[in-house]
Amino acid sequence: MSQNRRQFLKTIAASAAAGVSVGMTTGCTTTKNTMQVPTAQGKSVMGLTVPKMDIVRIGFIGVGERGSGHVKHYCHMDGVEIVAICDTNEKVLDASLSHVVSKGFKKPARYTGSDLAYKKMLERQDIDMVIISTPWRWHTPMCVDTMNSGKHAFVEVPAATTVEECWQLVDTAEKTQKNCMMMENVCYGRDELMVLNMVRQGLFGDLLHGEAAYIHELRWQMKELTEKTGSWRTYWHTKTNGNLYPTHGLGPVAQYMNINRGDRFDYVTSTSSPALGRQAYAAREFSSEHERNQLHYIAGDMNTSVIKTVKGRSIMVQHDTTSPRPYSRHNYIQGTNGTFAGFPNRIAVEKAPSKIQALYQQDFERKLQQWHEQGEQGRKPKPSSFHRWDYDIEKWQQQYEHPLWLRMGNEAQRNGGHGGMDFLMLWRMVYCLRNGLPQDQDVYDAAAWSVITPLSADSVSDRSNSKDIPDFTRGQWQHAQPLDIVS
Repeated sequence: MSQNRRQFLKTIAASAAAGVSVGMTTGCTTTKNTMQVPTAQGKSVMGLTVPKMDIVRIGFIGVGERGSGHVKHYCHMDGVEIVAICDTNEKVLDASLSHVVSKGFKKPARYTGSDLAYKKMLERQDIDMVIISTPWRWHTPMCVDTMNSGKHAFVEVPAATTVEECWQLVDTAEKTQKNCMMMENVCYGRDELMVLNMVRQGLFGDLLHGEAAYIHELRWQMKELTEKTGSWRTYWHTKTNGNLYPTHGLGPVAQYMNINRGDRFDYVTSTSSPALGRQAYAAREFSSEHERNQLHYIAGDMNTSVIKTVKGRSIMVQHDTTSPRPYSRHNYIQGTNGTFAGFPNRIAVEKAPSKIQALYQQDFERKLQQWHEQGEQGRKPKPSSFHRWDYDIEKWQQQYEHPLWLRMGNEAQRNGGHGGMDFLMLWRMVYCLRNGLPQDQDVYDAAAWSVITPLSADSVSDRSNSKDIPDFTRGQWQHAQPLDIVS
């Protein structure tokens, strides 16, 4: 062995003993999040409450596909008044106005004529909250204008598309002391609420890992050329290579893990597959000279991002709206005592509650008796174990159904909207305002969940190197209480 090689090996050994790296990262080496936190322009809105309202007066900006559904839902709720509606598309605007009148209510004020017509509506003093359901690029500007006009802002997902916009939302909410809630409806799904209840009751033990996704084949939206979602969302696939829509799967998992309320996102690492599907779809479905075939699609068909939290937990977040495959949000949570996974719903735990353990035992004894009666043919039944998924979720629902779903689930399902989650979310927003309660999600959640889009794109463009996630709470996550709707 040469002298140089012996010296190199000695250097490696000494470095390992000292706990430092030489051309590699050891398991105990960490880099501190150095993301700068700007100076606050007002006090924290963590747990923000406002005086109780007998009637919540609502204005709408955008009543296309999502917004029109919100108008219809609020026509079925007590304690609300639809005051004004704004949209640049007069056809959908008049349809929502007519619907309100058809339900026996006073016709709301009508605002249209330009992209900035909403600002005229915001000058009114008889609106308490504004629901924003517009293309993504308008979300942050409209939220900021809404809060600055003295009104609470409730916005469709994502709330922001850049790191700077996320801080704009946080700063404005703190300065004005107004709610800015991103309307992540999946947080109000029956399954997600049940899992939240399971987590709060400790069923899965200490949480370790979660998985979230928005896997939803939406190539057909490329045929929406002048109206509807595809007329503007298609272009995002030409300018951002990252997770374009993280919040549907991530919101519930973040709530399971008490993100911003005891833990927070620390950094994200992201990678994308090739971007092939939309170009192939355009070539198949449109003429060669069509505008859709002139676009350069750069968003990878599948994006996979991994978030690390300050407490060391991991969250995988995926996005794919291009590949031909079944819908999934994953909805996966793993702890020291077991795991829940969605799509399809299934569960495995090492130590089950006594009632469910008794059901497992009864089922095992029944199958064992049948095996004996059949002459001990085939494989002998085994007792229930965490080595096998339990797909029978009904018995778990009977023990862990969320109190909010128990109270309002039938009403939510009757009124619809993604299985009732839309109605329940909208009802809960107004309920909190009418009863002087904090909203279930706040501006810090809106920022933390939305910022994954720009940071994932930054990571992809930087050979998947990790990107720090800002502490939008400015340290308040260490003292904030977990979401309390379970109790």
